[in-house]
Amino acid sequence: MSAADTPIPPVGVADVRAARELLAGVVSVTPMAGSRALSELCGGPVWLKCENLQRTGSFKIRGAYTRIARLNAEERARGVVAASAGNHAQGVALAAQMLGIRAAVFMPERAAIPKVGATRGYGAEVHMVGETIDGSIAAATDFAERTGAVFVHPFDHTDVIAGQGTVGLEVLEQVPDVRTVLVCTGGGGLVGGIAAAVKGQRPDVTVVGVQAEGAAAWPPSLAAGEPRSLAGMRTVADGIAVGRPGDVTFPQVAALVDEIVTVGEDALSRALLHCLERAKLLVEPAGAAAVAALLEHPARFATPAVAVLSGGNVDPLVLLHVIEHGMAAAARYLSLRVRVGDRPGALAELLALVGSLGANVLDVSHSRISGTLPLGDVEVALSMETRGPEHCTELVRALQDAGHAVFDVAGDR
Repeated sequence: MSAADTPIPPVGVADVRAARELLAGVVSVTPMAGSRALSELCGGPVWLKCENLQRTGSFKIRGAYTRIARLNAEERARGVVAASAGNHAQGVALAAQMLGIRAAVFMPERAAIPKVGATRGYGAEVHMVGETIDGSIAAATDFAERTGAVFVHPFDHTDVIAGQGTVGLEVLEQVPDVRTVLVCTGGGGLVGGIAAAVKGQRPDVTVVGVQAEGAAAWPPSLAAGEPRSLAGMRTVADGIAVGRPGDVTFPQVAALVDEIVTVGEDALSRALLHCLERAKLLVEPAGAAAVAALLEHPARFATPAVAVLSGGNVDPLVLLHVIEHGMAAAARYLSLRVRVGDRPGALAELLALVGSLGANVLDVSHSRISGTLPLGDVEVALSMETRGPEHCTELVRALQDAGHAVFDVAGDR
C-alpha cells in the first residue's frame, strides 16, 4: 500500500488524551510488571502491561465508559444495549451503572457462568440468546430497534477506540524507552487505539497486533485493502475471535499498526501457563496472545518490548483445559508403553524407577492380554508429568537402560 493509498485513521492522539480526561478516577492505571524470563529469552527488557488487573478484569471498561459517558440526555434516557460473551458485557454493565443508565446485555447461551454472574452483579439486565455471539448480536440489534436503546459496539466506534487507546498513553509513561508494543487483536479497537496514542507521540515505536491463527481476519483483510469476513473460526481465545474487522477500526489499524502476526493454539496455551507460573498472573487465552508471540519469535521484536495482557476473565473449566494443553505443548506430559516381566513386584519396581527419576505418574494401566505380547511379559501404559523435553528424554533412556522395551512415546496425555 503506497503512502497515497494509506487510510486516514479516524482516531488520533488528541482524541485519546480527551478520553483519558473523561476516564480520570474511573479506570485504574494498571501496573507494568517486568518479566525476567521473557527478558532473558528475548535478549532485552520485556514488560507486561497488566490490564487483567483493570476494573472488571479487562481493558473493556475504558472504551465502554468513554462511549456511554458521551451520550446526550435523550440517548441516556433510552438506555444502552450490548452483545458480548464476557469482557465487553462487564465493561458496559459497570459503565452504565456508574452513569445511572439502564443497560441490557445479550450473551450466548453457553457463556461462562462467572461472566454472566459478574455482568448481572453490575446491574445489567442479562438475556441469554443464541448458540454463538452472532445470535446475541442479532438479538441485541433487534432490541435496539424495538426499544430505542443505544447499541454499544465492542470495538467499531471512535469513542471506544479512543478509550482503549488510553492504555497506550500509560505504556509510554511507564516504559519511556519502549521500542515494540505487542497487542492482542480481535476487532481492532484496542490495537488501533494504542497505535494512535503511541504513534502520535513516538512514531519510531513498532506496534504489533497479535491474532489467533484460527480467527485471523486481519491478514487477508489488509491484503485486500478492505474488511473481509472469515468463513469460520476456531480458537480457545474467544476474546479475540472476531470474524471481520470493523469499518471504523480497519482504516485505523491499516494506517497505524506496523504488523499483524498470528499464533497457534499451542502457543496461546503455553503463554497462559507461562504467565501463571513465571509472572504469577492469571490471564485469559486472548490476553496472553502478545506473550505467545514473544515465546514463538523471541528474536523478532526489538526491546524494550511491552506485551499488553488484555484481560484475566477466564472460566475455571476453560483454564483447566488450557493449562493441561499448555503443559502438553511444553512437553510437560509424557505417555508411553513399557514391557516388563510378568512376575510379582515387577510393576512396583518400574514405578519406583520412574519416581526416582522425578516423574509424577498420573495414570497407569497394566495389561496381560495382547496378541503382540511375548509369553511371560505384561504391558504397562504410563502417563506422567515431567519437567520438560530434556526430562522426557532422560526418562525414556533410563527405562531402556534398565532393560525395558519402550513403545509409543508421546509428549502429551
